[in-house]
Amino acid sequence: MNANDRYHGSPSLNFLLRAFPAADRARWDEQLQPVALAAGTVLCEAGEVPHDLYFPTTAIVSSLSVTHGGASAEIAVVGHEGLVGISLVLRGGSEPNRSVVQGAGHGYRVAAQEIRNGLKPAGAVLDILLGYCQSLFAQAAQTAVCIRHHSIEQQLCRRLLMALDRSSSNELAMTHELAGSLLGVRREGVSVAALRLQRDGAISYNRGRIRILRRGQLEQRACECYHLARTEYQRLLPAGRATAPPPYAPEQRASTWTQWAGCPVNPH
Repeated sequence: MNANDRYHGSPSLNFLLRAFPAADRARWDEQLQPVALAAGTVLCEAGEVPHDLYFPTTAIVSSLSVTHGGASAEIAVVGHEGLVGISLVLRGGSEPNRSVVQGAGHGYRVAAQEIRNGLKPAGAVLDILLGYCQSLFAQAAQTAVCIRHHSIEQQLCRRLLMALDRSSSNELAMTHELAGSLLGVRREGVSVAALRLQRDGAISYNRGRIRILRRGQLEQRACECYHLARTEYQRLLPAGRATAPPPYAPEQRASTWTQWAGCPVNPH
């Protein structure tokens, strides 16, 4: 592990990179560039061709659908289980949505030009990346159903769980206003739902930071959309079950990506 890996975390903290066969990993590792991702950074606008393919390790990225009037709603979340810039994998040209860093952290990127120059996904790598793309589409479809049919409290629980699964801590940086924007609902509705969760001891909230106190209670109160999306990821990326993901506070995050993907928890 070099100095960049020590600062940014090893590329193997990203589930997809970790699942690459060893020979392919060696080729990709030569082109991976460590990158710090600040909250609010736009990685790609809707309608643009991505300049880079991003593999987050500790950062969390939102895929947002944005109206002409400027309103937006989150349709998918990407963390250490995935990648940003799927149009480079699908060779479809431009991205359909805006990709914005919601949780600051680190990751690795590969320049689009390197992919055009010969680092094209093929064989097992392509199968892994296409499986992830399909799981991302499934997550987006499930999110659309959730926004239409489930309560704000159910949606908030789902979103908090998704952030928790991709975080190294049980404390999340998220204001009520941001949560409302991500869910496409009014801030007041989020405040009411968050107050109920805090009153019942599931979370605590202070100065724009939400601390998860009882994950199990969030899982009980979330709608089925959360569980369906993660089950689809497991179905489409069976290679993930053979790899050990990052040891992020397993005592605080039972039933996370680590466990439902069938991966052993390694607290060391």
